[in-house]
Amino acid sequence: MIEVKNVSVTIGKNRILQDISVTFEKGKIHGLIGRNGSGKTVLMKCICGFMKPTSGAVFVEGKQIGKDVDFVPDAGVIIETPGFVPFYSGIRNLQILAALNHKIGNEEIREAMQTVGLDPGLKRHVKKYSLGMRQRLGIAQAIMENPKLLILDEPFNGLDKEGVEQMRNYFLKLKEQGVTILLTSHTNEDIRLLCDTVMEMEKGRKL
Repeated sequence: MIEVKNVSVTIGKNRILQDISVTFEKGKIHGLIGRNGSGKTVLMKCICGFMKPTSGAVFVEGKQIGKDVDFVPDAGVIIETPGFVPFYSGIRNLQILAALNHKIGNEEIREAMQTVGLDPGLKRHVKKYSLGMRQRLGIAQAIMENPKLLILDEPFNGLDKEGVEQMRNYFLKLKEQGVTILLTSHTNEDIRLLCDTVMEMEKGRKL
């Protein structure tokens, strides 16, 4: 599904990624672990096409990111803090995003919100959402178009215990349906319960 070949990223004099090569198989959940600053998020950005490697290449289903396609195709993505228009409701934000691709309508948007435990009828503006509600909305955004690939940077951040368990079960269900998931988490239990493979990073290197 994803092939990373000799990817390095240098910003100024800082080597953020150092010659990373790894393959993530289709239909599995893959975990990236490492301390803050180890390069996990930068690697995810390179896979998505949000950042161009200084050297090396990323291929998703045989297509080179940044050459054959600008961005990773058919993927749902959460990287860092999900950003939304603060003075719109949750469903309005998702409607705006859905209009970019014209793949889904209100029914699919409402279903995605209900899946993550949000009420589609809630009129509250996103600026008044709790951290956990914003995170749920971010996951809804990632899953609403039923992508084949999910790239999730700390997807459980801000969720309560019940929300974490709910999302874990949902991600396992998606794996059974053939969805490939790449995620980071600082919680060992998330990695242990979910991941088929684990890649550890340290100072921009694969361990």
